[in-house]
Amino acid sequence: MTIFSWQFALGYLILAPFIGGFMTGLDRKISARMQGRVGPSLLQPFYDVSKLMQKETKIVNHLQQFMVSSFVIFVAFTGALFFFGGDLLLVFFSLTLAGIFYVLTASCANAPYSSLAAQRELLQMMAYEPMVLLAAIGFYLATGSFAVKDIAAADMSGIVMLPGFFLGFLFILAIKLRKSPFDLSTGQHAHQELVQGLNSDLSGFVMGLVEIAHWYENVFLFGVVGLFILNSHVWSIPVALVVCFLVYFLAILVDNVSARVKWKLLFTSAWIVTACTGVVNLLVVSLLHLAK
Repeated sequence: MTIFSWQFALGYLILAPFIGGFMTGLDRKISARMQGRVGPSLLQPFYDVSKLMQKETKIVNHLQQFMVSSFVIFVAFTGALFFFGGDLLLVFFSLTLAGIFYVLTASCANAPYSSLAAQRELLQMMAYEPMVLLAAIGFYLATGSFAVKDIAAADMSGIVMLPGFFLGFLFILAIKLRKSPFDLSTGQHAHQELVQGLNSDLSGFVMGLVEIAHWYENVFLFGVVGLFILNSHVWSIPVALVVCFLVYFLAILVDNVSARVKWKLLFTSAWIVTACTGVVNLLVVSLLHLAK
């Protein structure tokens, strides 16, 4: 049974900001409990974005506004294409293009913090992109198709054939979620020495759009996590939701018990994990196909 269709793509465009905002509120609440605090309301992210939308917006230059708009559009397009059941390679390429627009948003500000954060973000993209592309190839080898709709409708869950890809994707998920120990370019906490890094020169309505784009992106990323679990059986849907929640809780836990690493360790560890999980799993699956 597949849940990917134009109805779900439309539902993603409408509901993802609400789901993503709730996830952010839940993240803050769980983090606060882990630290012995009460924490803010689950609706606090919505209050924050609402306040940003009402504040005066200071635009460094008009190019920056164009880059932010492009970032939001391509992130939303990425998730919509994914939940429509489209080509997984195109989905990941679209996500990369959105990330490039986000980097250019900081680069065009011509400010020291933003420029440094942009360089770090590019480094992070170089660290996690190989694993992302390998995941798409792994899904193709396991199901014979790049179409998300076909992958979700397979008789067997992708994780059975792709456990290494799943572990590798979980590792880079911490980078994509910008959580410790990999919050180099844009931190979610006050200890970030770049003061929100890529967002240093954003304000008001534009900053609110960036937050909404991150909510879209987070929902999409956990959609990919769920794709490893989904198959043609109805029971796989609730199982996928449970796995997504457990992965999200694990990401929050790691975020609260880890200190930020240096860029060299991030880059090295990401490529080592990619080689030990994704590449090895790819070789095993390829050998199985040759043996048939």
